[in-house]
Amino acid sequence: MDISVVIPLFNERDNLRPLYEELSRVLASMNVSYEVLFVDDGSTDGSIDELRKIKAEDAHVRVVRLARNTGQTAGLQCGFQRSTGDIVVAIDGDGENDPADIPRLVESLRSNGNDLVSGWRTERWKGATFSRRIPSIAANRLISWMTGVELHDYGCTLKAYRGELARSLMLYGEMHRFVPAIAAEQGARVAELEVGFRPRRSGESKYGAGRILRTFLDLITVKFLSGYSTRPIQVFGLIGLVLAGLGLLWTTILVLEKLVMGAQLAARPALLLAVLLLVVGVQFVSIGLLGEMLARTYHESQRKPIYTVREEF
Repeated sequence: MDISVVIPLFNERDNLRPLYEELSRVLASMNVSYEVLFVDDGSTDGSIDELRKIKAEDAHVRVVRLARNTGQTAGLQCGFQRSTGDIVVAIDGDGENDPADIPRLVESLRSNGNDLVSGWRTERWKGATFSRRIPSIAANRLISWMTGVELHDYGCTLKAYRGELARSLMLYGEMHRFVPAIAAEQGARVAELEVGFRPRRSGESKYGAGRILRTFLDLITVKFLSGYSTRPIQVFGLIGLVLAGLGLLWTTILVLEKLVMGAQLAARPALLLAVLLLVVGVQFVSIGLLGEMLARTYHESQRKPIYTVREEF
C-alpha cells in the first residue's frame, strides 16, 4: 500500500460524504494504491451509518468504530496502528483541511528526505479578532520553545508521515498536537508546509477552553519525557537541592539569631517554613533517586533502547 489516509472523527455525519468524495478524487489522481481509514470515536449522531454506506460503495475504505469517545489522540493512535501504507496522512473529519494539499505533503516527504511534514494553516486567522489570534500564536511559540521543534501550527491535524514512523508512535492524553516533537525526539526529520484552511461545512467545533489546561499539562509531560525520562534526577534533584539549600541557609540564619542575639524562635512561622523547605528539598532528591531506579528497571527489564538507529553499514 502506497498511502494510508487516517481520519479520526466524532459526530461529523454531514461532513463525511463530501470529505470522502474529495479524498477519492485526489487520491485517484495520484495514481497510487491507497486506503482511507475512518476512525469513529464513539459518535452519537449517526456517523457510523453514513460510514457503513461509504464502505459498501468503495473497497478502499476501512472503518474502525471505537467503543466510546476517547479523544482525538486515541483516534489517531488507533488509525496509525492499523495503517498499512508506506506513507500515512492524517486529516480532520470536519472538512477544514483541504484534501487537495495531500499531494504536496507527500511530495515534500518523498523528495526532501523528511520523515514528517506538518501542515501550516496560514489562512486560519485571517480576519479573526486579535483576542483569538494571540492565544494561538502564544501557544505555538510556547510549545516550540519548550520542545525545541519550531513550528507555526502545532494544532493542524493534516500531516504526512513515513509509515514506519506513524506506526511507532505511542500517543495518549492530548499528545496528538505534540506529534512533531515526539517524532523529533525519536530522530525524525520534521518539516512544515503551508496548507489551506476552510470553515467547517456542518456541526460544531470540538475544541473548547477546557482543553487548554490539559494541553499545558501534556506539554510538561512531553518535555519531561523527551529530555529527562532517562535522567529524572537532573530535574527532581535540582529542585530538591535548591529548596534544601534555601531551607538550610534560612535555618542557619535563624539559629545564629537565637545564639548570638537571643531571638525567640518558638513563635516564629519562619522557623517552620525553613524546616519545611529543607524537608521538601530532601523529598525531591529522593523522588529523583526513585525515578532513576524506575527508569533503569524499565529500560533493563524490557530491553528498551535509549536511542534510535537510522542507518547501519
